[in-house]
Amino acid sequence: MPTDLERKIASVMSKPMALICVRNTCLETLHAGPGVVSHTGDYSDVIVTDANGREFPWSEVSRISDDEMGELMREIVNRLYSFQLRVGEQEFRDYVDQQLTSTQNWDEPRHNWNLAGRRLRETDGADAPEAPATKGTGA
Repeated sequence: MPTDLERKIASVMSKPMALICVRNTCLETLHAGPGVVSHTGDYSDVIVTDANGREFPWSEVSRISDDEMGELMREIVNRLYSFQLRVGEQEFRDYVDQQLTSTQNWDEPRHNWNLAGRRLRETDGADAPEAPATKGTGA
C-alpha cells in the first residue's frame, strides 16, 4: 500500500505529466474549432450527417480517426518516455515546477479503477477509485 508521501508525490507529479505529456500534444489540434451545441445538454439532440447522407447520433460518432489516434498515442508515448528520462535533471525539474502553476486548480487525482488492483480498489479516502458505471442498470 502506498505511503502518504508516495501518494503526495504521485498526486503532484501526475498533473504536470498530464499537462506536458498529454494536453500539450496534437490533442489540442483535435480539440480546436467550434463546439457542438446541445439544447438538452446530453447531446441526444445532435445528429451528424456524413457525405453519403447517413445520419448518426452524436454519441455514436467517432470523433477521432485511426490515423489521428495513432499520431496522438505516438506523441504521448514519446513525451512520457522523455519525461521519465529527464525527471532527474534539475533544469527539467525547474520546468515541471513552472508548469505546476497551470494545474493548481485541477481536481485532485483518484485511483483509476482498471489500474488500481485489488488493494487500491479497497482503499478508502478521497483518492479511492470509483467502480465504472454499469450500463443498463437503471441505477
